[in-house]
Amino acid sequence: MSRIPVVDQDECISCEVCVSICPEVFRMQGEGDDHHHHKSFVYNPTGASEEKIEQAMDNCPAACIHWQD
Repeated sequence: MSRIPVVDQDECISCEVCVSICPEVFRMQGEGDDHHHHKSFVYNPTGASEEKIEQAMDNCPAACIHWQD
């Protein structure tokens, strides 16, 4: 995989859609803290196929997940 997914932390609305679609790649930071302060991040950029990562991107209501070449 040549492309790496990244989450724009400033745009993330903490909806957890990416985590529910692709938990092999995305996690929420601050798991034990107040839910509204959680932000998605990429912990395993090669954990799933590009197609599955793109599914998470396409379903993100904030459109804050992008490819970094």
